[in-house]
Amino acid sequence: MPQIQIRNAHINYEILGDPAGNGPWVSLSPGGRRDLHGVKHLAERVAARGYRVLIHDRRNCGASDVVFEGTADAPTEYEIWAEDLYAMLKHLGATPAWVGGGSSGCRMSTLLALRHPDAVKGLLLWRVTGGEFAAKRLANQYYLQFIAMAKKGGMAAVCDSEHFAARIKERPANRDALMKMDVGRFCASFEQWAQGFLDDASKPVIGATAEQLQSIKVPVIIVPGNDRTHDKGVGERAHATMKGSEIYHLFPDYQNVDIVPPQEWEIKDDELAGVFAGFMKRNGG
Repeated sequence: MPQIQIRNAHINYEILGDPAGNGPWVSLSPGGRRDLHGVKHLAERVAARGYRVLIHDRRNCGASDVVFEGTADAPTEYEIWAEDLYAMLKHLGATPAWVGGGSSGCRMSTLLALRHPDAVKGLLLWRVTGGEFAAKRLANQYYLQFIAMAKKGGMAAVCDSEHFAARIKERPANRDALMKMDVGRFCASFEQWAQGFLDDASKPVIGATAEQLQSIKVPVIIVPGNDRTHDKGVGERAHATMKGSEIYHLFPDYQNVDIVPPQEWEIKDDELAGVFAGFMKRNGG
């Protein structure tokens, strides 16, 4: 797969559909820290409907570089991801694009629309996250557990964790990058990123206030989640807040579990691709 140097990281990516064709550009991103294969099945089905679809491994995911340095203009990891995607879209000549994602990909897409509205033609959002339960659970899943590992066993323990061992397997140079990192610096970065989640626990969605959601003027479709991390009510309230947005319930029934496995959503990829394609066509693309 091709790679591109974006800001200070090598980013692994793929374009589905005809990259030289005339189809509208779409960017889709999976949830969690999943690699691009976490959304490829859906992306293939969107591409088959006449779109050029960009999928990529965000930094610290998949076969891309691990980089834990924040910047003053992007203090959280999902803001850094949004800036990376903006740079990629500009480099590929793909703006404005339809931008979408599930869960963490949803946060990144929403932030891209807030930070760079010129780059976004519309938003395709699914499994929206918000509320105290999601904020605490995700802060621990993404950051706090790794801080504990580093404090106990140094960066070698981080390298041996399931997530980062996979990053090393896909990109061996990531081990050197991790082992060269000062434990204190690593923990400080992850503490800052974890705090970003905790600070957003009272917001309607993680990453954005009600006023910010209301400021988004591009077409938006929201597909609410169906578990405690992706509470259906969070997606419904986001829809109510974003006047003019559309809503589609892919899974009307709520499951009282921490998280429904992504695989249960993937069996609905063809339906979801049709929903998104219909929405885009109704809104000029």
